[in-house]
Amino acid sequence: MIRLEPAGERAAILYLGSVISEQSAARVSAAVELLQDSFGSALIDIVPSYTSILLTYDINHYNYFSFKHAVCSALSELAENPMSRSPSRIVEVPVYYGEEVALDLAEVARSTGLSGDEVIRLHSQQHYNVYAIGFAPGFAYLGLTPKELRVDRKKTPRLKVPCGSVAIADNQTAIYPSVTPGGWQIIGRTPMSLIDWQSESVSPFTVGDAVRFRAVDKETFLAQGGCLDEF
Repeated sequence: MIRLEPAGERAAILYLGSVISEQSAARVSAAVELLQDSFGSALIDIVPSYTSILLTYDINHYNYFSFKHAVCSALSELAENPMSRSPSRIVEVPVYYGEEVALDLAEVARSTGLSGDEVIRLHSQQHYNVYAIGFAPGFAYLGLTPKELRVDRKKTPRLKVPCGSVAIADNQTAIYPSVTPGGWQIIGRTPMSLIDWQSESVSPFTVGDAVRFRAVDKETFLAQGGCLDEF
């Protein structure tokens, strides 16, 4: 069910579902593409999330009611066939799961009753949907993790999480694109750069993409620019 609600003088929130799922992520991704194609520069900003999209529009072109009508018209295709859009692209992320960088792998293994190798295998064997980008520039929320890997956040968050840290918490996984505080359980690190201030999107991920983690050895990690230092 598609619903649009005002969120200020020149903004509105488009609700596309109520449950975090692959279907909701597909609807959000399809809606973003349809709206960008339909509105052009009249749509100033578009911020997708798990099941909704924040839209900022040009009040020289629309008031709320005319904007609502235009959005509903643009999304008529989505309402009729929500899964008709092209599949998301797959972004492959190399990850070194070695003990030097997997700061919480042993704790996760104990908590889940798995071995370290089983944690790595489960984490890297599937595709994850990019559900939202936020908290920090380039920080992508990816889900859903296998049920066997679901663990709580740390009771005491770290004041500094190393850049590139791959972590899990609850039913999601993520990568810290920069050194920030954080309470997710760290199980590896990627050499991949996750912030490009020269690009329009900043992040290599967009909502609707699929992400696949690929385990690499230490030599490959270092050759691709990875760093074993904590920060």
